[in-house]
Amino acid sequence: MTPSQTLSLFLDLALILGLARVLGVAARALGQPAVIGEILAGILLGPTLLGAHLSDALFPAEVRPLLSTLAGVGLALFMFTVGSEIDLGVLRGRGRVTGWATVLSTALPLALGAGLAWLLADAHRQGPLPAFVLFFAVAMAATAFPVLARIIADRGLTRTRIGTTALACAAMTDLLVWIMLAAVAAMATGKDLDWRLALLVPYVVLMIAVVRPLLRRASEASRRRKARGTGSPGHREDLNLVVLVLVGLLLSAACTEWMGLHYIFGAFLFGAVVPRDGGGTLSEGALQRMEPLSRLLLLPVYFALAGLKVDLSGLALADLGALAAILVAAMAGKFLGAYLGARLGGSGRRPAAALGALLNTRGLTELVVLGLGLELGLLDGTLYSLMVVMAVVTTALTGPLLNRILPTSGRSGTTAGTSAPADSGPGERPAREAVPGSRRATP
Repeated sequence: MTPSQTLSLFLDLALILGLARVLGVAARALGQPAVIGEILAGILLGPTLLGAHLSDALFPAEVRPLLSTLAGVGLALFMFTVGSEIDLGVLRGRGRVTGWATVLSTALPLALGAGLAWLLADAHRQGPLPAFVLFFAVAMAATAFPVLARIIADRGLTRTRIGTTALACAAMTDLLVWIMLAAVAAMATGKDLDWRLALLVPYVVLMIAVVRPLLRRASEASRRRKARGTGSPGHREDLNLVVLVLVGLLLSAACTEWMGLHYIFGAFLFGAVVPRDGGGTLSEGALQRMEPLSRLLLLPVYFALAGLKVDLSGLALADLGALAAILVAAMAGKFLGAYLGARLGGSGRRPAAALGALLNTRGLTELVVLGLGLELGLLDGTLYSLMVVMAVVTTALTGPLLNRILPTSGRSGTTAGTSAPADSGPGERPAREAVPGSRRATP
């Protein structure tokens, strides 16, 4: 780097972090997740408010690749966090409500998204039509698992059936979304794919059957050494495990990138296979050390770069109509799908409506999905901007909708209508434990 690039990089990082922190705190004060303020910080630094010339002056073209590199590392760490948060064990005992709600809250947005994509294709399509339609449908179906977990914890819903059911549905939807995005990436970049893509299935098997047991053994061996007082001091043993996780995360990301898919799939997969049992030494220790770096430094850089691509200043009347259609399809698809699914599973009206409101949370996960679509050449700048607005609006509305559906009662912060009997389907057991990882989710 030249001295000029170094100076610009440090100044840009200071600007990004300062504004993201201020707006994140302001969002929390207004009862919103901090991620809402951080996303808005990125948009405010882009051409929407500042104009293209001032935005380009603040973030020179020669500095943006450096910021993009930092954002890529942050994105890999975030996807590791998402993967490690997905615990299919929360599905035990959730029964019919989770099954029906997951199916319909995924299928209905997919169907509405695919139909809307056909209508928008002539004006906004980039790349092959099948890839564009599938991508747009998947983007409408996404739910932000980490932001959802933070909202549930803040609302005191962690130990309720509504909270655990919402997290279980979001976990399954996330898995489906990332699998479908892998297919979209293959369709969009088909000319660059070769025999390496066929290695994906054996690679997943290798991660589950070989890498996961090896990680568990490494964690258990470290714990035994600490108990006996042999080997490195305790903090060094923990750091050794964190380095092991980081190396594995980066290698997994590199492998899927080499296969012709995106590196986020490798990071996500590695997070999913890191064992959580045995005290959670690996997953907890790694997240405690890596998440602050990602959340406080690297993800705000990702938001800023995403905001630099958003330009709402030149929207035409037709674009506002498209935005309205996107918002209606996104919110109605998620809410009605979750509500109808929960009701079919045996839930009451209020818990079913609360589940629909919770699953409308999109947040950062939607930005990651949209960023991938932009990178794959499936979205034009206008449609990308409209979809970012949809992600912000749907996430921001989650809190107010919950306040209407489940008003709080008393000073304890508990929420009316969240007890197990009110949300129990036939044959389901009351939720007794907090969902693992809800306290460490990205706010």
